Amino acid sequence: MKHISALTALCVAATPALAQDSSDPIKLTLHDWSGQLITTTLMGEVLEEAGNNVEYVQADYIAQFAGLKTGDLHLAMEIWETTGREALDEAVATGNVINMGETGMIAIEEWWYPAYMEDRCPGLPDWEALNACAQEFATAETAPFGRYLGGPVTWGGFDEERVEALGMDFEVVHAGTDAALFAELEAAYQRQDPIVLWVYAPHWAPAKYEGSFVEFPPYSAECYNDPSVGVNPNAAYDCGKPTGPIWKAAWAGLPEQWPNAASVIENFKISNEDMGAMVADADLNGKSVEEVVAAWMAENESTWRGWIGQ
Repeated sequence: MKHISALTALCVAATPALAQDSSDPIKLTLHDWSGQLITTTLMGEVLEEAGNNVEYVQADYIAQFAGLKTGDLHLAMEIWETTGREALDEAVATGNVINMGETGMIAIEEWWYPAYMEDRCPGLPDWEALNACAQEFATAETAPFGRYLGGPVTWGGFDEERVEALGMDFEVVHAGTDAALFAELEAAYQRQDPIVLWVYAPHWAPAKYEGSFVEFPPYSAECYNDPSVGVNPNAAYDCGKPTGPIWKAAWAGLPEQWPNAASVIENFKISNEDMGAMVADADLNGKSVEEVVAAWMAENESTWRGWIGQ
């Protein structure tokens, strides 16, 4: 039997052990649009390459913060500045959720119309011009009001509040799914039918279709929170949507339970261009999310290995 000298034992005791990640699965949230499924699956695949176990959990975009606060959910990969920042800030303020930094993608979400509507509605992209020709966007269900096709209700976005605050002659109708939203755009574009709807980037739609985002009064945090600020002194949300980063959010206990994974998550960065191309591959070319992610990882191995530190 070998004996360890007192000095050696002291040195061993004084050397801090490398932190090891828990073998418990990291629970990543899945939502209802292609880009988020791709981002999350990519993160999950890279975490598995780093030696972690992962589990995917279907969750509502805003309601997921309840699970992140309790630790029943661990990581949300796409919190958009445009629609999720208020929920993120509230969750972080509790001390139970942490902002894990930017994903590298910049969010744009706003009302959008096809270019062919400019002949039928002079003055676009100004929102007041849009409102003046609301009847051009009316349907049998909404007439005499114009129809604005919003995203699924779970996405938030304050469209009803904006319509009311700005006194717009529009009715907000929500698409049931991300796929339904863009299927309706595709159909309208082919027939040159009137349409104004929620379009976002990174996504393939602004690249595939010629059109423009509506220009509302500029966003400010005060516009959302102080009714006295903006064009309507009696209502909040009388402005456009914010733009800005897409964030990663996590349960506050994640860095302690999975310290190495936390480093990988913080290092994750991807561009709007790369994500837009992957979403197009899934939505337009019929590839599965898993196929799209595998192709990107094969072509960008040095990038994701850099996230791991390999």
